[in-house]
Amino acid sequence: MSLDQHYTAILSLLGEDPQREGLLDTPKRAAKAMQYLCRGYEQTLEEVVGSALFSSDNSELVLVKNIELYSLCEHHLLPFIGKVHVGYLPNGKVLGLSKVARIVDMFGRRLQIQENLTRQIAEGIQQVTGALGVGVVIEAQHMCMMMRGVEKQNSSMVSSVMLGELRDNAATRSEFLSLIQ
Repeated sequence: MSLDQHYTAILSLLGEDPQREGLLDTPKRAAKAMQYLCRGYEQTLEEVVGSALFSSDNSELVLVKNIELYSLCEHHLLPFIGKVHVGYLPNGKVLGLSKVARIVDMFGRRLQIQENLTRQIAEGIQQVTGALGVGVVIEAQHMCMMMRGVEKQNSSMVSSVMLGELRDNAATRSEFLSLIQ
């Protein structure tokens, strides 16, 4: 059974008529949208980074902040939306700026929980750069908490993962955290 056929069945089970005018193409559109929202499964770090890893003498913190995040909660298939801050201490290599955002997107475009997503991004950056330390902070709003359940509209979740020097060195961690404020 194809994905759009499953959406047709879901509409019927919800009590809708999939043959009514407004819903005729909805199963195909929904299937296409879900494939797009989950396209991270079709990507690898190597493909995303490509040749955008460059030699550098820089040993100071590199920070990319306010990267837009769109992901789907693996528990309810509802969106969570927010921003990601990524910092790393180079160890002879720096990553092309857009590739940091592409790594966020690759992991974000999979069914996720925010805690795991934060770690996946940090470990991915660490893996491709060989950085001395990596820090990732995500702040997101979860539709599964806002649209259903407790329906708390102003809630957000913050998660962080610190690796290497950003975990072990309080001054470096403090610099990273102060820069993302």
